[in-house]
Amino acid sequence: MDWLADRTAASPDALALMINGRSYPYHELNQLVNHMAAQLTAENVTPGQHVAALMPNSLDYVCLVYALARLGAVLVPLNTRLTTAELSWQLQHTHASHLIFDPSHADMAETLRAEQNGRFHPTTPTWSHIHFPIPNSQSFGIAQDKYPISNLQSLVFTSGTTGRPKAAMLTYDNHLWSANASAYRLGLDVNDRWLCCLPLFHVGGLAILFRSCLYGTAVILHPKFDTAAISHSLDHDGVTLISLVPTMVYRLFDYRQGRPWPSTLRHLLIGGAATTPDLVARCQALNIPLAASYGLTEAASQVATLRPEGVPAKPGCVGRPLMFTRVRILDENGHPLPPNSYGELAVSGPTVMAGYYANPEATAQTIVNGELRTGDIGYLDDDGDLWLVQRRSDIIISGGENIYPAEVERVLEAHPAVTAVCVVGISSREWGQQVAAMVVADGLTADELRHFASQQLASYKLPRHIRFVATLPQLGNGKIDRRSVAARLAES
Repeated sequence: MDWLADRTAASPDALALMINGRSYPYHELNQLVNHMAAQLTAENVTPGQHVAALMPNSLDYVCLVYALARLGAVLVPLNTRLTTAELSWQLQHTHASHLIFDPSHADMAETLRAEQNGRFHPTTPTWSHIHFPIPNSQSFGIAQDKYPISNLQSLVFTSGTTGRPKAAMLTYDNHLWSANASAYRLGLDVNDRWLCCLPLFHVGGLAILFRSCLYGTAVILHPKFDTAAISHSLDHDGVTLISLVPTMVYRLFDYRQGRPWPSTLRHLLIGGAATTPDLVARCQALNIPLAASYGLTEAASQVATLRPEGVPAKPGCVGRPLMFTRVRILDENGHPLPPNSYGELAVSGPTVMAGYYANPEATAQTIVNGELRTGDIGYLDDDGDLWLVQRRSDIIISGGENIYPAEVERVLEAHPAVTAVCVVGISSREWGQQVAAMVVADGLTADELRHFASQQLASYKLPRHIRFVATLPQLGNGKIDRRSVAARLAES
């Protein structure tokens, strides 16, 4: 779906993107995307191929997202914080035909090339460094074919409670319905400017790009969350919407030292962790329009959102499901529960993914009778508002990043001195949660174990707290008592 071309035809001079001090109207961004599409065509990118991207938020990345849409290819956004071992597996799993990278990731790309050639031949992707700015001699002659709205837009990796990450298949349908529902809940202003510091390899970042294009509004893109840069942008760039996780908000509080937030701001959307009473109170004191939100990759971002006027009365609540989306609370047998009963969240509607790529077993377990079984625990109150109690059972959310214990446990258990391990999340004011591990091992230090794990895990997945014990606490059925482990680690 070439939404950018359609938007350019409708409002060519409207502001599309602000980045690195430069502004791009839609007609200029569209021209750059044509250049990018021409270069991708020269690299033999064809419709239906899976093209992996390894780069930070940038003008290049924005152009790549739209150029792949223009060519009918599928984006595989890679988390730049992962290790080469993690990335290598993701490239293999998604059958990526190309890896697009920027100069800052050239060394990692070269390492991946060597690993892929050695392990996964002959499915090795083509390595491509997109040169930007693209030479003026590049052809404009891109055939803007129309592809079905049901086509895949991306394969976005998401965390689960067991095994490796899974690649959620998101369609243009999913993004369109998500954009419509978000606009219904948050309202729409033609002068909106949505500050995006979420990485484009997360569904939250991609959603902001597509929504703004469909609305004809602007994205203020930052390469990452930098407290000083975000604070300056809030004060000077006319920001009306911003999506953050609690960690980021607390850092802005500390940096701004009580300085008022801009009057242009319509919504500060919080996701990734619960809105605590402390966070709500501090936002109220500064007249910040806090909107509490719940979403997940498999539902193309937002599922439920509570508008600012409802947040003070219900701190911790994430509001009603968005338009077109239905949430039911199910018991362990899949039967619906009455209001105020804890159970598993089941989500249905047009934003639900097409399934997990090359993983029919996980798809069958997750999408049951058309409903997405999230694994998240919560309840609906008497008003129909959603309260989230626990994300994906054992999942750890640290600084907005999803970390699943099974992956960390698998790596730690690979150390020859380790005989048993249990990984949990413990509460952290700054991060929401931090990774902690209880380990049965002989003659091993915490630093040695962390160094070993760092070869296979991104830094944010490494245990910040490690406690060595003689045995792990167990339940009557012989399973590890994860609740007891978490309580003991929180005390230490």
